[in-house]
Amino acid sequence: MPVKPMPLSPERIDAIATLAARLFAGGGTLDAVVRAVREANPDLKTVTGAMAAVMAEEPFREEAAFDLHLVDGNNHCWAITDKPALATGVVIAQREEED
Repeated sequence: MPVKPMPLSPERIDAIATLAARLFAGGGTLDAVVRAVREANPDLKTVTGAMAAVMAEEPFREEAAFDLHLVDGNNHCWAITDKPALATGVVIAQREEED
């Protein structure tokens, strides 16, 4: 039986961002961070990673090592949204390290 999605409340977005930030700070790879966020949030339809440089949309939230984008997957194709009430997932967009 599929797990019913929970809304992305401000507290839940904070928890996702905190987990990702902690893992990146500890040297985690983008794949490892995405996997951990997905495991901690099995009800989300979409949890994926990208490099920030390829994201054309403004992030919902900016963190030190990554940008957090919200995904609306309620229709056939998913889209980036700035409305947490519509969000069914996230994109974790890792930033390139400054030289």
